[in-house]
Amino acid sequence: MNIKPLGERVVIKRLEAEETTKSGIVLTGAAKEQPQEAEVIAVGPGAIVDGKRIEMEVKIGDKILYSKYAGTEVKVSGEEYTILKQEDILAIVE
Repeated sequence: MNIKPLGERVVIKRLEAEETTKSGIVLTGAAKEQPQEAEVIAVGPGAIVDGKRIEMEVKIGDKILYSKYAGTEVKVSGEEYTILKQEDILAIVE
């Protein structure tokens, strides 16, 4: 099953949380902080403003940083995704 976002929405898949700290301490499941880095899985066609389509700034495969409490989490075919608006994306990681 594919997810096709509408308007200026983006489907992302969160990258895995760090298992250890930089100093080498192993974190338990409860201590891991949710990552704010993700990979773009699908991109909507863009918003329409004053009758003109505004192109999306991200594309499939981009690694991004997004706002901490942004988006809606969904589960499709056993996989967890987040759908959020493009405005909730803070940066593209290069």
